[in-house]
Amino acid sequence: MEPNEALKNTQESMQKAVEYAVHEFAAIRTGKASPALVENIDVNVPSYGSSMKVKALAVITVPEPRMIMVQPFDPSTTGDIEKAILESNTGLNPANEGRHLRIPVPELSEERRRDMVKMVKTQAEEARVRVRSCRKNGMDSAKKMKADNALTEDGMHDYEQDIQDLTDKYIKEIDEHLAAKEKELMTV
Repeated sequence: MEPNEALKNTQESMQKAVEYAVHEFAAIRTGKASPALVENIDVNVPSYGSSMKVKALAVITVPEPRMIMVQPFDPSTTGDIEKAILESNTGLNPANEGRHLRIPVPELSEERRRDMVKMVKTQAEEARVRVRSCRKNGMDSAKKMKADNALTEDGMHDYEQDIQDLTDKYIKEIDEHLAAKEKELMTV
């Protein structure tokens, strides 16, 4: 493998880890309505014989700042979606209105906000671990390229420094997203 190609692969893996963390952060509610709060909840649909995400089963809109509307493509799945949202760990209580669900987004208590900050910090640490895992894979590929004579000693040192610079960059990016989400959660 070429050193530039290996470096590019490592960078893409780290970027995906950050993007995943940002996506996970979006699913943590802040007292404001957002489709991200419900779109990735798994729904067991016996009539389809499978489990699907809410976003694959319905149109999710935010008609008001504190309200989410879920309109299933197939009205027979409304009850299944309602059950999945109730069983999820979101603290949301949908109102089944037959052909759609109205989901009011309640204010968060101070205690709940602190719990959510802890959850976000845990997710951020998991993302950092994924980035460090990508770093380890990058370093291992450097050693392999050195053993295959694709890299010189100086080239390996430069490559490892590039990997470390990428790691620092993406860890910093995760920390910035974490700080922004913490601020968002704690702002009343």
